[in-house]
Amino acid sequence: MQTEYQKRREELMAKIGNGTAIFRSAPVAVMHNDVEYAYRQDSDFYYLTGFNEADAVAVLAPHHAEHRFILFVQPKDKEKEVWTGYRVGVDAAKEKYGADEAYPIAELDEKLPQYLEKADRIYYHLGRDRKFNETVLSHWQRLIATYSKRGTGPIAIEDSNFILHPMRLIKSAAELELMRKAIAISVEAHNHAREFAKPGRYEYEIQAEIEHIFRLRGGMGPAYPSIVASGANACILHYIENDRQLQENDLLLIDAGCCYQYYNGDITRTFPVNGKFTPEQKTIYDLVLTAQLAAIDQVKPGNAWNLGHDNAVRILTEGLVELGLLKGDIEELIKEEKYKAFYMHKTGHWLGLDVHDAGIYKHGEEVWQTLQPGQILTVEPGIYIAPDYQPAEGQPEIDDKWRGIGIRIEDDVLVTESGNEILTAGVPK
Repeated sequence: MQTEYQKRREELMAKIGNGTAIFRSAPVAVMHNDVEYAYRQDSDFYYLTGFNEADAVAVLAPHHAEHRFILFVQPKDKEKEVWTGYRVGVDAAKEKYGADEAYPIAELDEKLPQYLEKADRIYYHLGRDRKFNETVLSHWQRLIATYSKRGTGPIAIEDSNFILHPMRLIKSAAELELMRKAIAISVEAHNHAREFAKPGRYEYEIQAEIEHIFRLRGGMGPAYPSIVASGANACILHYIENDRQLQENDLLLIDAGCCYQYYNGDITRTFPVNGKFTPEQKTIYDLVLTAQLAAIDQVKPGNAWNLGHDNAVRILTEGLVELGLLKGDIEELIKEEKYKAFYMHKTGHWLGLDVHDAGIYKHGEEVWQTLQPGQILTVEPGIYIAPDYQPAEGQPEIDDKWRGIGIRIEDDVLVTESGNEILTAGVPK
């Protein structure tokens, strides 16, 4: 993989020309008191380096005569490593990760200026680490203050996201291999969960079976908190309590994906826990599935991002009117977003190193992102009829037989040269 990381750095450095790009590792997150969560590196930092430790900085300086890729890392420290794990250290940062130069993180303020003073701008995303934001800004301000004496130095700071994230949007062959592995594990877990689920089990039992497979197959764990929502819980989009007992005639909505070497699967399936839909459940399921298949048909090179969503919205709105859950002119219902009483989210998102992955969706008010081969997105329409649903003014009262039905169907779809590939096709619909 080091060749892959180097290729990414070279591509980014070609784009920034005479600039210097700075990337900060993710901070450590504390679970409670002095116990830390398992560490998860910042996705941009990992994409460019493969380095998986906290308290590190990566600098890309393509204009520098000797050092184009520099790492600042925690030095080796036997006493601390006994408690918190082995560190790569300064020397191995060069050997293992291909850095032209590496320094202890404590030397950042001393060493960083030499990589900035001849750059024409700094590429850095002002993120959540306010202290480090101030570090970068203070270096920039000092260089600006002395610009008139040197005639060189960064005259601006530009957000690195707008250069790096379009790169992340198109998956390389190596990334696709990792994505396929993450998704294959996710597929196995969903299929096992469907066989395991039955009335009387608890949602957390299903969750445990799913996440057991994630780890058993070499995954890092769940890509996001697993949603195992039975009955009316499925009407809560991000339900994660997972503590209800499954009942006869319940639907079970499972939204879960495996993280494998930082890449993520994201699958949702909804099915009857006793193996048989009620008539109302089947009607809503068929409507959601029809909308999903129509949305997937729009995933092809050259199509605008929004076409899948627009097709799903139209089919769902027409179906809701036909069932008497909405009333009015279809065009007006869509324009006024009346369907949002039952379908309140978008039909998908980019997928990759992050579950809601990097990448722009829209350029200004009118121009949507165009789909290109190598992109991976989710397609996930749904209908959610809350038990306490109250119709808006002018909308019909609904029969109690519809209440508490929540259905979502989600697949991970790769844009190919000729159309698309449903990577999650191994889980039945």
